[in-house]
Amino acid sequence: MSVSLSNIGQVAVPVKNLERALAFYRDVLGVPFLFKAGDRLAFFDCNGVRLMLDIPDPEFDHPNSILYFKVGDIQAAHRELRAKSVRFRDEPQVIAEMPDHVLWMAFFYDTESNVMALMAEAPR
Repeated sequence: MSVSLSNIGQVAVPVKNLERALAFYRDVLGVPFLFKAGDRLAFFDCNGVRLMLDIPDPEFDHPNSILYFKVGDIQAAHRELRAKSVRFRDEPQVIAEMPDHVLWMAFFYDTESNVMALMAEAPR
């Protein structure tokens, strides 16, 4: 038997201020909130993948991986989040032109200075 890893069950994002980060993900980004565990962890549902905000122990306190949030209309999502004072690194831009779609991305920061991204696959 060989192991094949293909499903992500949970993604951890390090934060410095749990309440501030919880409000950003829940109230600004609209990610469905699941529960808190103590004063160091908060959990969200990203369509079946659990997102964990974590005040990490020193050994785990380092930059995070980038979360790419799929959206249908990246221009509209960008406008809406900008109106909510989300800080973007850049405007939405074409990253790749595929045979059947165009891949768009726009990178932004959460309240803890973690880089996140919006991504959209627009049909040709």
